Amino acid sequence: MSEERRRRIVIAGAAGRDFHDFNVLWRDDPGCEVVAFTAAQIPGIAGRRYPASLAGPRYPQGIPILPEEELERVVCAHRVDEVVLAYSDLSHEDVMHLASRALAAGADFRLVAPRRTMLEAPLPVLAVCAVRTGAGKSPTVRWLSKRLRARGLRVAVLRHPMPYGDLERAALQRFARAEDLDAAGCTVEEREEYEPHLALGNVVYGGLDYAAIVAAAAAEADVILWDGGNNDAPFVRPDLLVVLADALRPRQAATHHPGETCLRMADVIVLSKSDAAPEDDVRALAGRCRALNSRAAIVRGAMPLALEDPDAVRGRRVVVVEDGPTLTHGGMPHGAGYAAAVRAGAIVVDPRPAADPEIAAVYAQYPHIGPVLPAVGYSPAQLRALARTLDAVDAELIVSATPADLARLAAPKKPLVRVRYEFAEAEADALWRHVEEALARGRAAATASARSVPSRGT
Repeated sequence: MSEERRRRIVIAGAAGRDFHDFNVLWRDDPGCEVVAFTAAQIPGIAGRRYPASLAGPRYPQGIPILPEEELERVVCAHRVDEVVLAYSDLSHEDVMHLASRALAAGADFRLVAPRRTMLEAPLPVLAVCAVRTGAGKSPTVRWLSKRLRARGLRVAVLRHPMPYGDLERAALQRFARAEDLDAAGCTVEEREEYEPHLALGNVVYGGLDYAAIVAAAAAEADVILWDGGNNDAPFVRPDLLVVLADALRPRQAATHHPGETCLRMADVIVLSKSDAAPEDDVRALAGRCRALNSRAAIVRGAMPLALEDPDAVRGRRVVVVEDGPTLTHGGMPHGAGYAAAVRAGAIVVDPRPAADPEIAAVYAQYPHIGPVLPAVGYSPAQLRALARTLDAVDAELIVSATPADLARLAAPKKPLVRVRYEFAEAEADALWRHVEEALARGRAAATASARSVPSRGT
């Protein structure tokens, strides 16, 4: 096909779904040319190239990754036909603003159905996604992994991609020990997701080439658990799709993309944090979910908090560090750390006046954040800025609700008390019985598929 007849595409992303969608839909399509990725949300991910080793022979120079601010210029300069949205945790309003920019510049705007990019796995797949970041998805995945392992099943956790560093090195990542995280140069955000799994003995896969990732996971596991970060849809076709809706944010069941899509696709909807939300809000959320998805089972989930040493913080001045994405992408003013500190009788000190310039820039970008410190660390420089801020705050102790080991990563001078939070069923086996049914279906389908493949002999 001639150069002029190829449909020219820009993929708007955030170093995750954008690369996956390219690999599945366009890498080998001679009728299309992806001229660029644009990048948003994550600091420092633009200015790179999707490497030729991953982009394939049709892209010997790789593909540039440009700031989303340059979208109009790129569309005009390359006579782009189509802008494809391929990232998540955007309000519906923001999606349409991006669409308007593409349309005004002369390009079509497109959303790809999640099922078009779901890979098939030769073993049962359980997927956990969420309506919003910070709903409790990761604790739910950990809870499921413990129940599955208690049944003697080998579990592989497949994480939504977070390729913030060297893209060639991140094609297929397997994490089984803390040393693997060090070797990969993982950021704080990656460690927040990976460290708790490794502590449980789970093997975690991530990266860019999910066909290779699924194949590698299938070789050592009985069950795949998809951990759908950033409220994105699964990259692997699930036998059961569990979607969390946050009872502390009952009005956000249908306000963000692709959270609403995930909710409408769900097999089971979990009303998370039902133990912490007013009963009227839990019921209102259940009603909204039922209106959007009349087919799914709706169950309640709890998210109990555990402060390591409540007596240590009672009456003391503390600075609270929260899970980063919950505050930034998730839009929460504070999270579990603040709730646990206040409940224990601590005096929470506002860290914003003492923020290092790089951390102050985060507060400026996300002005909804309250008197807490987001555990950001997308680069070594940002991690050092976080440590300087912790040391500068006029507090006696740190209350840390990030799942990552902040004491090891940032080495703050103040003593640190951790807050842990895990998923719990509000009703016995309300979620688990659906998991068992899905496992039975998945095993039956895998057996039938194996029987349909003729023997090759010896």
